Amino acid sequence: MTPGHVVALVFALVAALGYGASSIAQAEGARRATDTLRALRHPLYLAGLGGDALAWLASLVALRSLAVYQVQAILAGSLAVTVVGARVVLAARVRRRDVAAIAVTVLALTVVAAAAGPQEQVHPSTTLRYGLVVAAVVVAISGWFTVRATRGGGPAWLPAMAAALAGLAYGGTAVCARALPTPTGALPAVVGSLAADPLTWALAGFGVAGTLLYAHALQHGQVGPVTAVLWIAEVIAPSIVGVAVLSDTVRAGWTPYAGCAVLATTAAAVVLATAPATAAAVAESD
Repeated sequence: MTPGHVVALVFALVAALGYGASSIAQAEGARRATDTLRALRHPLYLAGLGGDALAWLASLVALRSLAVYQVQAILAGSLAVTVVGARVVLAARVRRRDVAAIAVTVLALTVVAAAAGPQEQVHPSTTLRYGLVVAAVVVAISGWFTVRATRGGGPAWLPAMAAALAGLAYGGTAVCARALPTPTGALPAVVGSLAADPLTWALAGFGVAGTLLYAHALQHGQVGPVTAVLWIAEVIAPSIVGVAVLSDTVRAGWTPYAGCAVLATTAAAVVLATAPATAAAVAESD
């Protein structure tokens, strides 16, 4: 591993720890407040929101040097942090299967970290840039129809659909961040370059759509299944796009191990998503 690779891995791990810890902070802040408005003003809840923002920025830094599949798999490990933190802070119950899933997560992420090959700077074509913009619009429109169909009831699978779309949207932000060229020059030139790049607008669109759709899915569905569907979509879809479109690489001979590790991380995330500890943290922080 190069020093830059190691630094990027550290940023990805910090992002995972940040997301997991922020969920606990928000849950504890919500638990200490008497209503939603007071919860939103509670110092712990605000600290959790700040932690989410910093974790997101750390993940963007990691995506400058690491493959999409690598960063997304590591971020899925944040559920292990949430489960452990909820056990300590919220006294939530941890099942034996949760302990096993945490162990699988640690082992699988070790393999993922070791399997990534050297990643080159992406040079996105005009087609890729506007293709991601179109994809963001399609996800947003699909989400709007899903939300509209949920009003007044609707089929039981609609919250899962909203969660899947949210996962695709969050995955889209990762793809955009990986593809976005690194701007250089003075600050005004950097800001102007980012504002003029369609990838920036696609990233923003994906981010807003994902946040709104995940909140909607949590409001109308069960926390465990909704979170599980979210992570399946958020890890698998962008990982495939990263390898197929962005030329994300795997170390020679490590492709089977990397694939199995990503699938194992996703499976562990599904198990941890249904854990009582996750439900306690996510439900109280929402």
